[in-house]
Amino acid sequence: MSVLDDAQRVAAKFEYRAEELNKGVKAFISQMHEGLQETGTTLSQIPTYVTAVPNGTEKGLYLAVDLGGTNFRVCSIQLHGNTTFSLTQSKVAIPRELMVAETSKELFGFLAKQIEIFLQTHHGEHYQAHLEKRNTMGAHAALAETELFQLGFTFSFPVNQIGINRGTLLRWTKGFDINDAVGKDVCELLQSEIDALHLPVYVAALVNDTVGTLMARSYTSPGKTGTLLGAIFGTGTNGAYVEKLSKITKLKTMQGSDYDKSTGEMIVNTEWGSFDNHMTVLPNTPYDWDLDNESVNPGIQMFEKRVSGMFLGEILRRVILALTVNPQSRLFSDKDSGENELHSTTTIAGDSALYKQWGVDTAFLSIVAADSTPDLGVIRQTLSRDLGVDAATTEDAEVIKLLANAIGRRAARLSALAIAAIVIATGNNVSRGGGEDDVVDIGVDGSLVEFYPGFENMIREAFREIPEIGEAGEKRIRIGIAKDGSGVGAALIALVAAQAEK
Repeated sequence: MSVLDDAQRVAAKFEYRAEELNKGVKAFISQMHEGLQETGTTLSQIPTYVTAVPNGTEKGLYLAVDLGGTNFRVCSIQLHGNTTFSLTQSKVAIPRELMVAETSKELFGFLAKQIEIFLQTHHGEHYQAHLEKRNTMGAHAALAETELFQLGFTFSFPVNQIGINRGTLLRWTKGFDINDAVGKDVCELLQSEIDALHLPVYVAALVNDTVGTLMARSYTSPGKTGTLLGAIFGTGTNGAYVEKLSKITKLKTMQGSDYDKSTGEMIVNTEWGSFDNHMTVLPNTPYDWDLDNESVNPGIQMFEKRVSGMFLGEILRRVILALTVNPQSRLFSDKDSGENELHSTTTIAGDSALYKQWGVDTAFLSIVAADSTPDLGVIRQTLSRDLGVDAATTEDAEVIKLLANAIGRRAARLSALAIAAIVIATGNNVSRGGGEDDVVDIGVDGSLVEFYPGFENMIREAFREIPEIGEAGEKRIRIGIAKDGSGVGAALIALVAAQAEK
């Protein structure tokens, strides 16, 4: 058996056929309904308390801050009211000692100080006017709502959100460890430090980046149709969508019933990375199985481990390694060497990234997918430069391309499963066709949809295989890149929150 034959046999394990795809769509819809009714389900279906999406006509100047990890970003967004905006931003690294500070006051005081510096630098006139008013009327003079910057706070750590601007920290991740912040309202912690500096800023909304993606897309999307779904397909994957309030029945039993009910809608954060953790419909291979067993969270985020950029490179690495040690395959060995030859021309460096967990980045799959040169020279060069595989043959490169494409295609078809399930479950009967403006708008962000060649085309191919969507429905689903959900999206959520209070 040639190495290419063996690779085709392995690639076949990653096929996700139409029958399996449709079974998966039905299971996703079922798990959506469960998550709307009760807590602790596979799909979390978290209410966000955001009850409206923008339509592109909104105007105003808003602030957004993003604590996503080791950096803190402050932005101001001027919405022009014609689906366009201007963004000003600054970014600062969080000092290591503040990530593990004794008290939350140290970290949040630092964040508030960065907001003050940003206002002084980029909005000095407004800031000075506020200072003068404070000096003449006293430090505790009440500001009119129009004088306050409404701020959206993107906080990328696990929180229990109980209101549009209320959420208690469940636990720290990403190297942070400040014990006294756990269990406290993070918006309150930030507002307290903002008030201590007498800044004209009100923390109006606590923001999830996926919800921000939905909001950013809804503001900038063409036409009058609001965006249904915001989805991220990058290092991780998640989706947030607009749901009817009447279907979120668990809200009645949840803490935090103070939200605007006038629109009859609320954005729901699915946390779909955990879809089908019980593995009833998701595809599985020995490589997925081993990756999960050796991950930091076995049995968790099973959908994400087959879709997101963090994991696709690792799946490919495991497949490649299996073929290099298989005596039948002899991947990366000299096929022309006789049996008595003492060495082969292809070598794998002893410190190759192939031998290291997470050693292969998903960007490698994008490079592989894009190489259409006759001898696949780009793949061979990248194997040498990034993975320490010297003198790989054209057949070796063909094997890598076959395997990478199989893994990438499966990820795209699973992505289509999640999108299609939400389109169908929300009652969008796209299969009947419709006019040019009769579309379902989807906002997406992340390295896979932005940089992986043909990713959207493979999603659309899967749409056509789902009867409730089909050829006509696939044409009615409009997918557009939504950039900067943690900035523009956060500002828009602050706007919606301010409007809801009026």
